[in-house]
Amino acid sequence: MLHTDRERPPVWPDGKSFAFTVFDDPDAQSYEDGRLVYSFLDDLGLRTTRGVWPGAAIRTPNSPGETCEHANYRQHSIELQAHGFEIGYHHTTKHSSTRDEIIRGLDAFHAYFSRDPQTMANHYNAEAIYWGSRRVTATQRAVYTLATFGRTNGVHFGEVEGHPSFWGDVCRARIQYCRNFVFSDIDTLAACPWMPYHDPLRPYVNAWYASSEGSNVARFTRTIAERHQDRLEEQGGACIMYTHFGHGYVEGGRLQSRFRALMERLSRKNGWFVPVGVLLDYLRQRRDALEITDRQRRSLEQRWLWQKIFRGTS
Repeated sequence: MLHTDRERPPVWPDGKSFAFTVFDDPDAQSYEDGRLVYSFLDDLGLRTTRGVWPGAAIRTPNSPGETCEHANYRQHSIELQAHGFEIGYHHTTKHSSTRDEIIRGLDAFHAYFSRDPQTMANHYNAEAIYWGSRRVTATQRAVYTLATFGRTNGVHFGEVEGHPSFWGDVCRARIQYCRNFVFSDIDTLAACPWMPYHDPLRPYVNAWYASSEGSNVARFTRTIAERHQDRLEEQGGACIMYTHFGHGYVEGGRLQSRFRALMERLSRKNGWFVPVGVLLDYLRQRRDALEITDRQRRSLEQRWLWQKIFRGTS
């Protein structure tokens, strides 16, 4: 079984030395830039997860970026899925939605991709689930307020029964894994050795996973710098990068050079390059227990809040 105290690294399939993947949020991503980034990943043999908005915006958007209303973008996402990429969920669309709209959005996702999403990442919509200050327990919320002063994106109600944006029961029924904490370390599994985990204080999410910081191209390339890649390989760890491929990865119609070079270097290593859902399923199968303990939750929250204050992680 996976040793969550990291006395020794996990045994990866096919003799691989480590695992690496990406969950890409769709914010600010154009159809053309997305095709360029994903063609590059495909050529390298990396298989990652593209988060999408399945529904069209019907009110004022809170973010730029394509939705599955765009026929070419939708077809490209279907083609990526056929090539072994995973399509994840980033809420219904790029603004807050009501419960009925959320259900219709998930139905549209299923119609496009022939399944419900296995993985998701919250967007800063009203329906974000256990988000904002509710990412942490009540005893840590004062610290969270300090850590996010001037950087909050609204209030969130996805788990609040009776609110128009409540959909917690739908989330539990239709989605397996949801992202929460983001850490500065490339080895996500070292930072969150219990993932995927169920938190009994947040019952509407089946299981949570963590990520490594890479919200834009500068942060992404800093996290996957050469020495960090080498350490990930030496430790036999697992990295789930959090990013937006719409944030600086394409410059003047070409891939940002540092990103290109680092990903090419990484692809030459003996890594297991699979989508987020595949990696989490593998880790889950090797876990003795899915439910997190109070001590483990406290450790995660305190470490994440410390990094949020002093390193500006997401």
